Amino acid sequence: MRAAVRPVDGHWYDAEAGPLVRPYAMTGGRTKPGPHGVRFDLIALVAVDPGGAGEADESLLGPEHRALLGLCRAVTQSVAELAADADLPVGVVRVLLGDLLEAGHVKVSRPVPPAQLPDERILREVIEGLRAL
Repeated sequence: MRAAVRPVDGHWYDAEAGPLVRPYAMTGGRTKPGPHGVRFDLIALVAVDPGGAGEADESLLGPEHRALLGLCRAVTQSVAELAADADLPVGVVRVLLGDLLEAGHVKVSRPVPPAQLPDERILREVIEGLRAL
């Protein structure tokens, strides 16, 4: 039988856990990104918007927002990569990215919907035409 975990000096976690911040605290209790309900696909690519908000505006952001900007600044990354690199749940990253997008710090290129992809028949005809050359 395991012993009950009791708070020591007001802390119920051990020193190895590091700082503990609940996801709802990072997002202000929100579960959806932005007021417009923007949905970020896992494969959507996120990059820092060079013409967007300035560095002075970044000082007003929270540490998680700045961490995501730092990851995007080095290289364009997908939402899934950002969540993994930032060690945050994907839902939290989506909400934080919604904040950054709304403030003009990042730009997002969404994946092409399957309905807009070329028909397989057309692709086969192109391949056959290239082979004929």
